[in-house]
Amino acid sequence: MNAMDTVANVIPTLRYRDAPAAIDWLCRAFGFDRHLVVPGEDDSIAHAQLVFGKGMIMLGSARDDEFGRYMKPPQDGAGTQGAYLVVADADAHYARAVAAGAQIVYDIKDEDYGGRGYSCLDPEGHLWSFGTYDPWV
Repeated sequence: MNAMDTVANVIPTLRYRDAPAAIDWLCRAFGFDRHLVVPGEDDSIAHAQLVFGKGMIMLGSARDDEFGRYMKPPQDGAGTQGAYLVVADADAHYARAVAAGAQIVYDIKDEDYGGRGYSCLDPEGHLWSFGTYDPWV
């Protein structure tokens, strides 16, 4: 194995059409904290790192650059990947996300495999799943 001994080895990356608004919303709705935000030109975000517990996402404004040829925001109602985040209290997290306007796509429920969770879309259509199921336990 070639994994580095660090806090988190998998860090999802996303692009947003309105990255400044997305950062504010992700922090308010899901409980992310700003770790690093690098402004770009014209109110864009060149690069941002948001943390959730020991996890992190990286994001930036959608733009036509080398990386942007391969990474775009969801369109036509579908994305190509989603993220699952382990939370201590799925019901409290669900209430917070709903209050912030998250579009619930799978309502909160107890899962057959254990845990309780739900899935939703953020304002730009990225799929997020949250639950108490911890695959490490």
